[in-house]
Amino acid sequence: MAAQAKDTKRRRTALVVEDDPTLRQYVRRLLEGLDMEVAEVAEGRAAIVHVAIHHPPDIVCLDLMLPELSGYEVCEYMRSEAKLQSVPILIMSARALPQDRAYAEQVGASTYLVKPFRRDDFNAAVARLLDGPPAEDGHP
Repeated sequence: MAAQAKDTKRRRTALVVEDDPTLRQYVRRLLEGLDMEVAEVAEGRAAIVHVAIHHPPDIVCLDLMLPELSGYEVCEYMRSEAKLQSVPILIMSARALPQDRAYAEQVGASTYLVKPFRRDDFNAAVARLLDGPPAEDGHP
């Protein structure tokens, strides 16, 4: 019976928005390794269409420099939609200047990773966004 209950638990979902196919596949594999269902798109406009017509993902992994609409614009759109306001947005960008990070936070990004990033850093950021910070001293 316990195994059956586990099977009915909904897997977490992620949307990867990245125009570089190699990096998009890498992020997909990392998320699948965390037992997540992953959808992916390669441009900003496609990201907006995806979140508008599908159930909100549990997390969005978003590049800033995208064709058609920037990651900043995607982030602004998501924060303007009631059903998407609480979805964590993990920015993945080669833009490492403090003003890039500050603007991403201003438009609603939840956290920011500079490319290239390590698998452990990515996994830790996803875990923090989905589950919150780890409990100190082993207490919840």
